[in-house]
Amino acid sequence: MINDIKKDAEERMKKSVAALASQLSKIRTGRAHPALLDGITVSYYGADTPLNQVANVTTEDSRTLAINVFDKSLAQAVEKAIMSSDLGLNPMSAGTVIRVPLPPLTEERRKDLIKIVRGEVEGGRVAIRNIRRDANGDIKSLLKDKDISEDEARQSEDEIQKLTDKYVKEMDTQLSAKEAELMEI
Repeated sequence: MINDIKKDAEERMKKSVAALASQLSKIRTGRAHPALLDGITVSYYGADTPLNQVANVTTEDSRTLAINVFDKSLAQAVEKAIMSSDLGLNPMSAGTVIRVPLPPLTEERRKDLIKIVRGEVEGGRVAIRNIRRDANGDIKSLLKDKDISEDEARQSEDEIQKLTDKYVKEMDTQLSAKEAELMEI
């Protein structure tokens, strides 16, 4: 029973770290990266469809994304979707290929992005602490039902705390890496 609780908590913590990594990859740095456009949806036959399902997004160079639209009639809609997103990008169309140059980040914008990154990481930490709280609650209920001894409960709570520390440290590492990436010129 205790092992199931620990295993479940660890899996959920891993998912939280992966979700944070996914969120951080969508935050724009000075470099072009196809994941920047992951959150963009295009109206395709009346349905909002993710951009990566209607086009192929690649990096042309360090500051330019190239989007090859599968259906030529959809190029206008893709351009409009990119312009209306909150990324501040200006696409240029050339037939079925749309080029998206990434403007260099200003110092002020970098600081704003760092605040956003720190907020995302703090949200991830909160999620991990909530997982810890749930696991400790499950252990306390086992102790209350006399299914485990106090020593086992204390030892399990210590192990869950070690897991929590490990995954919070992973998130802090992601934060440091993203901050360094944002401050590069």
